Amino acid sequence: MAESIARLSPRQKMITLMYIVLTAMLALNISSDVLDGFSQIEDGLARTNENVGQRNDAIYSRLESLTASNPEKGTPWLDKASEIRAEAAGLYRTVDSLKLAIVRHADGPDGSLDRISRRDDHEAATVVMLGTDGYGRRLREAVDTYRSHVSALIPDSVKRSSIQASLSTASSRRPGTVVDQKWEEAKFDNQPVVAAVTLLTKLQNDIRYAEGEALASLLSSVDAGDVRVNELNAFVIPNSRMVMRGGKYSASIVLAAVDTTARPDIFIGGKKLESTAGVYELNPSTTGTFDYSGYIEVSHGDGSSTRHPFSSSYTVMEPSATVSATMMNVLYAGIDNPVSISVPGVPTKDVSATMTNGTLSRHGDSWTARPAKVGENATVTVTANIDGRPHSVATTTFRVRRLPDPTAYITISGAGGAKDRYKGGKPISKATLASVPSLQAAIDDDMLDIDFQVLGFETVFFDQMGNAIPEVSRGAEFSQRQRDQFKRMARGKRFYISRIRAKGPDGIERILSPMEVIVN
Repeated sequence: MAESIARLSPRQKMITLMYIVLTAMLALNISSDVLDGFSQIEDGLARTNENVGQRNDAIYSRLESLTASNPEKGTPWLDKASEIRAEAAGLYRTVDSLKLAIVRHADGPDGSLDRISRRDDHEAATVVMLGTDGYGRRLREAVDTYRSHVSALIPDSVKRSSIQASLSTASSRRPGTVVDQKWEEAKFDNQPVVAAVTLLTKLQNDIRYAEGEALASLLSSVDAGDVRVNELNAFVIPNSRMVMRGGKYSASIVLAAVDTTARPDIFIGGKKLESTAGVYELNPSTTGTFDYSGYIEVSHGDGSSTRHPFSSSYTVMEPSATVSATMMNVLYAGIDNPVSISVPGVPTKDVSATMTNGTLSRHGDSWTARPAKVGENATVTVTANIDGRPHSVATTTFRVRRLPDPTAYITISGAGGAKDRYKGGKPISKATLASVPSLQAAIDDDMLDIDFQVLGFETVFFDQMGNAIPEVSRGAEFSQRQRDQFKRMARGKRFYISRIRAKGPDGIERILSPMEVIVN
C-alpha cells in the first residue's frame, strides 16, 4: 500500500489524505438519530427473542407430553431435543455476557443493557471481542459447533440452508477494505457499542430460531415413521383349523390396522405378490411340509420405507379315507405284515406307534408288524406329537392267526418260456413231468405270496390190477424210483402226490392236501 501511495502525485496524495481524515471524522461523529435507530432495533429484536423463546418452550412441552404417553416412541427424540435446547441456552447466555461486558467496558462497572450511556463508543466492542482473551474467536467457534449440530437435525434442505446462512461465520470483506476479515473482526472491529449489542442480539435471535426449527423437526419425527391407517379389522389367526381330541386349539386374535388407499408391497421368495388383499394362494402338487418366507415393505409419511420379514409353513397331505372291515383285522404270525399308519393333519415324522405281542418297525413312511404268538391279540397304539406334546390318537386290536396252508405245485415252462405253477387236476405231458426236479409249495392267493419249504412227500401209483404203489421222495426232490414210475406211465393215467409236509416262515410244519397229476 505504501508503494502505491509513493507513486501518486503530491496533489493526489493530499486528496487521498483529506478523504481518510473526512471518513474518520464522520465515523467519530455518528448522529444521535442513527444511534436511536440501533436502540429501537435492539428493543424489537429483544421482544422477538422472547416470543421465539415462548414458542420453543411450547414445542418442547408438547414433546415432553408425547414422551410421557409413549416413552418408547418419544424418549429418543426428547433426549435429542434436551441436548440441543441445553446447547442453545448455553450459547444464548454466552452472548448475553458479551453484550454486558461491552457495555460495562464503555460505561463502567455499573453499566446496564437497559440504559447505555456511551452508545457511540468505538473502543469497547473492539477490546472485548478482539482482545487477548479471544472472546470473538471463541464465540465464532461455539456458533460453528451449534450450527453443525442443529443442521444435522433438520431434514428439510430449504430450512437447513436458511439456518446455515443465518448462523454463518464465514470471513467477509467490509466496505472500504481490500481483504477478507475474520467473522469477529468484520462484525465488531471499531463498532459503536449500540451497534455491537444489536448485532449480538440479532445473533441470539438466530440461535433461538434455529433451536425452534430443530425442536419442530424432532417433534414431527416422533410420528414420521408411523403408518397411516383408515381401517381397523379384527382377525383370528389359528395355528391350525384341525384339532384332535386331547389336543390344543391355539389362535392369535389381533387388531389389524390397514390403509386401504396405500397397500404395502408383499414379497415371497423375492417375488412380489400380485394380490392387493395380501392373499397368498398356491396349488401344491407334492405331499410334505414346506416352508416359505418373505417380507412386507411399508412406505412411511416421511418418504422412507421399512421391511418387516415373516416366515411360515404348510403341510400337504394326500386326500384319504379309511374303510376297514372289523372282521378282517388279522395279522399273520411269523411274517412281516405291511401296515399303513397315518394321522390326518399331522406330518408323518411326528407320528409313532407301538404294538403288543410282537414288533412294529418303521421303514420310511411304511410300517411292518410281526406278531409273535398265534391266538393272542396284538394291539397297535398310535401316538402323534401335537404342539410339542405326545397324544395317543388311536388304538387298534388285531387278531393273530397262523398262516393258512399253502398249495403244492410243480414249476413248468409255459408259453413263451414263462414259468407256470402246475397244481394238478389237468393233463401234463410226460416229458415235462420228467424234467421237473422237485415239488414246491406257496400261498399265492393275490393277498399273500409266501413260499414254504417242502420237507417231503409220497407219490401213489396204481398197477394194472389197481394196486397202490407208494414211493417216497428225497426231501423236496423226486426220487429216482418216482422218476422211473413216470416213464412207465401210459397216456391218460394218473397218480397222486400225498402226505406233503411243508414248513413256512412261521416255523410251523403242516400236511398239505394231496395233488392229482394226469399224464398226457
